[in-house]
Amino acid sequence: MSKPSTKADRAKEEAEVFRQAVKDAIPLPDKGRVLHPTPRPAPIPAQRMADDRKVLEDSLSDAPALEADLESGDALAFLRQGMSPQILRKLRSGVWAVQDQLDLHGLRTDEARELLADFLSAAHRRGLRCVRVIHGKGWGSKNRQPVLKRKVAGWLAQRAPVLAYCEARPNDGGGGAVMVLLQASGARCEARDDTPDE
Repeated sequence: MSKPSTKADRAKEEAEVFRQAVKDAIPLPDKGRVLHPTPRPAPIPAQRMADDRKVLEDSLSDAPALEADLESGDALAFLRQGMSPQILRKLRSGVWAVQDQLDLHGLRTDEARELLADFLSAAHRRGLRCVRVIHGKGWGSKNRQPVLKRKVAGWLAQRAPVLAYCEARPNDGGGGAVMVLLQASGARCEARDDTPDE
């Protein structure tokens, strides 16, 4: 009775069969060419980035329900539920210094929405507390109506880090801009006076 062949025996047999099959083959002449290894691209998580972009875009809808309360000419104001009304008063009076701003006026709605989402996410990651969003007064739009003003109001209210916003003071842009207070994420907010941070 023959001993069962092992994996190593089978590999040797297969190698011998291959050698027999190619014994008459003539190698191609060496032309002196060098095959350089193809550099591999840096590992970029393209799918995750695409998913993140989609989430950002979807996170800001046109929210007609939020816009319905904003009539033309009304000053914008929003305070997250459960927050002290004192916060909105401080924001209106300019207690928090503007740490960054985004200018949206003149942009199309879809461009403005995407830029605002990116701006707010970046500001929150950087630990900023108070930012200004310039939406314009609508003087250059059809019927001279502030289209972005109403949209921005709705979009801001949908962002979790936004605690409050209000129309900017006249020297900060007035009816063409909005002051936004963001939730703290590590960095303390600069205040314009000694009023304690909320």
